[in-house]
Amino acid sequence: MGNKKTKIQKAKEPIKVRFKTLANGNKSIYLDYYKDGKREYEFLKLYLIPEATSADKETNNETLRLANAVKSKKIVELQNNAHGFTNGGTRSSVNVIEYIKALAENRRIKAGGGSRTVAMGYLALARHIETYSGKKNTFKQIDKAYCLGFIEYLKTAKNRRVDYKDSNGLSANSQFMYFRTLNTVFNCAIFDNVINSNPLNHIKQENKPKRQTAEVCFLTIEEVELLSKTRAVSIVKNSFLFSCYTGLRFSDISRLVWGQLQKDNNGGTFISYIQKKTKKQEYLPIAQKAIQYLPERPAEASDGDLVFNMPCNVYVNSVLKKWVKDAGISKNVTFHVARHTNATLLLSLEVPIETVSKMLGHADIQTTQIYAKVIDKSKLEAVRKLDGLMD
Repeated sequence: MGNKKTKIQKAKEPIKVRFKTLANGNKSIYLDYYKDGKREYEFLKLYLIPEATSADKETNNETLRLANAVKSKKIVELQNNAHGFTNGGTRSSVNVIEYIKALAENRRIKAGGGSRTVAMGYLALARHIETYSGKKNTFKQIDKAYCLGFIEYLKTAKNRRVDYKDSNGLSANSQFMYFRTLNTVFNCAIFDNVINSNPLNHIKQENKPKRQTAEVCFLTIEEVELLSKTRAVSIVKNSFLFSCYTGLRFSDISRLVWGQLQKDNNGGTFISYIQKKTKKQEYLPIAQKAIQYLPERPAEASDGDLVFNMPCNVYVNSVLKKWVKDAGISKNVTFHVARHTNATLLLSLEVPIETVSKMLGHADIQTTQIYAKVIDKSKLEAVRKLDGLMD
């Protein structure tokens, strides 16, 4: 029997953005949704205009972004009402776990449905809170003492993410991540007038989970070449190696479309894109070594079609681990290691750090200095090995 492909169900949106064509050719934007079983229409007093010029198109894009922002806010409002979230602003009787699940669902909808990393992080937090103190906690019960107890619980807790198959204890960085997510939950509750203040603000800094700065993991050029000769799932292999030679993040490669690959006056190729993390416009020249890992553009592909149809990050990293192991490499490699690899390769080739910083799109050159220190450490270790030959 053939393997059945798992079909990801797209999350059903509780609110739809619709349009009504007016006599003057403009389109009025309105929201279509159900409230208490009754269909409601809410006109936003926003309008799309006929697109005669590129400026008209940009105006319409901005109007649509505003309409979708209003829709997102309305979704949260409906979810709050559905779960009994009040606007009293005084340590309400809202169920904490239900509130976190509502936040997760809102994130899933914004991400287009399916299992998304941020939403899964919220759901994992909800499972930890349930393990720690049960399902019936309300915001009335959450105070400084409760939070201190939860921090102690995290130190001995097992992993609760559904995409993790093991049940190891939480790392220091995982504890920090859950603490940070809980902090976000409280801040959202303040915004929604569920509570008046964040109880985590009353905890001393030394008692809060700390992020551990891990040693930067990167691949040598020999290891990159070894991976290129080792079989793996093609979309993962090509996108990872493309990242090794461009430094693009997973988020930017996932959003890369054919129209962003452009030619310069000298026949070279560069990518014009907006970094998802920094929101900055970038122009990144790419080497021929990187181009060889681009998939062949289909004849029917438009400029707006994705270059790499990437699966989710969790799946990609699981494939990476097997691929790296099959290549005989013992390092703990995630997709982000490709970006580290690009930085260290450029610096080892004595590309000026200012240039490397610009190519990586770093807002602060101090971020790039981390890789320079790694290179310096590698050089020092190499010298010490030479010294060992004299023993």
